[in-house]
Amino acid sequence: MLTPALAGLAIFFVYPLVANVYYSFTRYNLLQAPEWIGFRNYTYLFTKDPKVVAAARNTLWLVVILVPVRIVTAMAMAGLLTRAKRAAGFWRTVFYLPALIPPVASIVAFVFLFNPGTGPVNAVLKLVGIKGPLWFNDPALAKPSLVLLGVWVMGDIMIIFLASLLDVPQEQHEAAALDGANAAQRIRYVTLPHLRPVLLFAIVIGVIDTLQYFTEAAVASSVASGRSGVSVQLNQVLGYPRDSLLTYTEWLYVRGFSNFQLGYAASLAVVLFVVTGVFLALLLRRFGAFSPDGRV
Repeated sequence: MLTPALAGLAIFFVYPLVANVYYSFTRYNLLQAPEWIGFRNYTYLFTKDPKVVAAARNTLWLVVILVPVRIVTAMAMAGLLTRAKRAAGFWRTVFYLPALIPPVASIVAFVFLFNPGTGPVNAVLKLVGIKGPLWFNDPALAKPSLVLLGVWVMGDIMIIFLASLLDVPQEQHEAAALDGANAAQRIRYVTLPHLRPVLLFAIVIGVIDTLQYFTEAAVASSVASGRSGVSVQLNQVLGYPRDSLLTYTEWLYVRGFSNFQLGYAASLAVVLFVVTGVFLALLLRRFGAFSPDGRV
């Protein structure tokens, strides 16, 4: 009975993973047979690649900043929506709708909204006497601008937190209040324990998605630089402005499908796979998933 599932797992996961590890030790360009070169790809990756450090730094920045900001904002918004008495369904729909917009469409719209010359955001700031920044055209503000986009489309996480918050027994809140617990103590000792599995799920999914962050950064670089789309020649607008939006998977894509260095791209993918596994192991251990009693 398990044969179909195991066959699918072997064909679509195990074989590609093993093949990728093999190709990471070769020089391969899709046109010629792979040539075994040992650890030369990894040596180049860790010692000579001119942009891998910047790409890894930008990706780590997004993991450390974007993931917590989205989760905290989603939790806060879900908490407010649980208190809504009138038109609760309407407000839930309003805050969830941005998550349904395709990523490319949302980032294109966002870049145009924050266009430093013609965007309505800077136009409104000008009306109140504030000189608008360059947003996606400023290396210092490009990544924070992506964080704003991530907050705007946090409806997918928010709706999960909302369902979990509505499932918290009110009797426990009332009992804690009778025992003298203030609002912060009720959140810490009543709400958060119930949110623990959902919080772990949101963090794990957020870290995995952000380590593979590609579409938003690539489209933002392309549109902000004045191009209408993203082509295979992504290195023409790579990380604009000044490598501030260059992510690890962007660099992997360019080396593999723009420069046709599939062997080197495979080594980049192996390192990403290992780093993701380490991140997840640390998160699960921190949340007590490996301990028998489930304590942190």
